[in-house]
Amino acid sequence: MSYELFVGLRYLKAKRKQTFISVITFISILGIMVGVTALIVVLSVMTGFEETLKDKILGINANVVVTGLGRGYSGYERVAEEVRRVNGVTGASPFTYNQAMISASGGVIGAVIRGLDTKTAGTVTVLPNRIKEGSLEGINVPFRDSAPGSKGLPGIVLGRELAGNIGVSVGDTVNVISPIGTMTPAGPVPRMAAFRVAGIFQLGMYEYDSTMAFISLESAQKFFRLGDTVTGVEVKIADIYAAQRVADDISMQLKGPYWVRTWMEMNRNLFSALRLEKVAMFIILTLIILVAAMNIISTLIMVVMEKGKDIAILKSLGATSAGIMKIFMIEGLIIGITGTFLGTVLGLVTSLNLEKIVGFIERVFHFKVLPPSVYYIDKLPSKVEPGVVLTIIIISISISFLATLYPSWQASQFDPVAGLRYE
Repeated sequence: MSYELFVGLRYLKAKRKQTFISVITFISILGIMVGVTALIVVLSVMTGFEETLKDKILGINANVVVTGLGRGYSGYERVAEEVRRVNGVTGASPFTYNQAMISASGGVIGAVIRGLDTKTAGTVTVLPNRIKEGSLEGINVPFRDSAPGSKGLPGIVLGRELAGNIGVSVGDTVNVISPIGTMTPAGPVPRMAAFRVAGIFQLGMYEYDSTMAFISLESAQKFFRLGDTVTGVEVKIADIYAAQRVADDISMQLKGPYWVRTWMEMNRNLFSALRLEKVAMFIILTLIILVAAMNIISTLIMVVMEKGKDIAILKSLGATSAGIMKIFMIEGLIIGITGTFLGTVLGLVTSLNLEKIVGFIERVFHFKVLPPSVYYIDKLPSKVEPGVVLTIIIISISISFLATLYPSWQASQFDPVAGLRYE
């Protein structure tokens, strides 16, 4: 063991008259620990939030969407078949997208009605796996203009929140009212048809569970009078981050009046805001570590002032300025490394068990941390990224190291004659 390391470790142990310095040292370690813990936990939550949101959005929405430049297009079977030939595409399914009102005994609510092909929908969305009650196959009953109470009503699948808001369950009848109605001598009359609730789904994302409903593609075309057209074709790809390349290949394959958009383009504002917020939180929370680094500077300056005689003796015995500087750099680094290590352990333990911790807090204080009616998701997610944790560790130790430079340099410039003159 070098004498610099030996002396640096000894200086961490306070004597009776140096208790105040020891307290400042402890506060410095605590400050760095809190800063590192906060960084790891907050960034893990934000990463988990982004990943969960991405999974839920891409679970019900396609990775790439091929729509027409106008209101829709026919010949969608050919479009879907050509899209499936593109390298990287794993599924393609036609869909329609319309807005309507859904009424039942419990009230009336606006909703997005999506028509889908049950044979191919499972290749592009997770909807078939999210049916909690009933069956998706129930929507395949042929559509006819029927009044409530008629037999053979076409089926509709509702989100759990939507079904709860209008007070219906599987087997009940709802009326779907289209704002684009039939023109009569007395003016436009809204078009209405009765549907039987064939199933209830839950995606875990309040916005979708409370505003979306699904019917068969054939029912959507007949009810909304779309003829043989669809809104577009949804496409699922193997690598979601290669969406732009696949979209370009699809555009070249189709060679027609089609608009090909990726999930990145359709959700650009949302994910850009999340990324910007993540960077901002990283910068803000790094300031906690900087404040703790100021404590390291204060601690080392006080130690230098206290150890003036020791420094003078060491220099008289042949210690170089570089050696003296190294002693105090080691002391400061030990403070920084200790705080970083404790903060990393505490941050990882908290992040990996965050859901249990939040659940315990909710049970004890009887409140919901993330009310689903306010937030996109119904639980607090967390995902630890090793690269982010490593970056936090490096930044924390680097800041601690930089905080040691000035006090260490000041100690190395200490004049041994002045230190021993009055001893």
